[in-house]
Amino acid sequence: MAVESEKSGSDGKGWSFCRMPFWQTTHAPSSSSSSSSTSYMHNVHQQNQGLQSLDRSTQNQSSGMVSSVAKSLLPTRRRLRLDPPNKLYFPYEPGKQVRSAIAIKNTSKSHVAFKFQTTAPKSCYMRPPGGILAPGESIIATVFKFVEPPENNEKLLDQKSRVKFKIMSLKVKGEMDYVPELFEEQRDQVAVEQILRVIFLDPERPSPALDKLKRQLAEAEAALEARKKPPEETGPRLAGEGLVIDEWKERRERYLARQQVEGVVDSV
Repeated sequence: MAVESEKSGSDGKGWSFCRMPFWQTTHAPSSSSSSSSTSYMHNVHQQNQGLQSLDRSTQNQSSGMVSSVAKSLLPTRRRLRLDPPNKLYFPYEPGKQVRSAIAIKNTSKSHVAFKFQTTAPKSCYMRPPGGILAPGESIIATVFKFVEPPENNEKLLDQKSRVKFKIMSLKVKGEMDYVPELFEEQRDQVAVEQILRVIFLDPERPSPALDKLKRQLAEAEAALEARKKPPEETGPRLAGEGLVIDEWKERRERYLARQQVEGVVDSV
């Protein structure tokens, strides 16, 4: 029994003696290797984060470029409704100045400024050349053009005008006076509403387009005459105001007549 206990004790001491160097020699390298592996994994994680952030920035830039390109390809939202929508009809009268008309209506929810442009400013002009329309407001603009005489006895159907007109729009803040400089100051916000082609009509041949043109021209003239008239007085009129003005006119006439008579007597 004593021998067995000694053996067991010696065996325990032997295992402990053998175990200690094994534990010490194996534990120290494992701690250093774990720290080096941890730093390595940390570096790899940082590199992955850098790559992910770079990928996100690249994706954002590419998405921004795609959105800008897509926005440029989308059709411009119209602020104005035109009638006729894309043409200007003129009666074909060579050697004369003829007129066309186009109705312009603001279909947006804000005030909109509009402006005409033409490729032939020397032979064409617009009335009005521009203006500001309130939401839902409309106007009929008149366009004047000088028709060149035909060359080599060309027929009406063979006449092709290279003159074009362009209508631009600009969103403005509320009511204000129209000045053409608005379109220069806010050039980035200007939208091209429509490019209008010139179409000639035979004035001797009735057509729906010619009848509509005559109606629009008549409405434009009536609106112009209405704007020329002075505003009517809406306030109450003073009693006897007309009598005072008439009496003043009579006194002035009598005074002028007396001056004329005295001048004649002096000359005699």
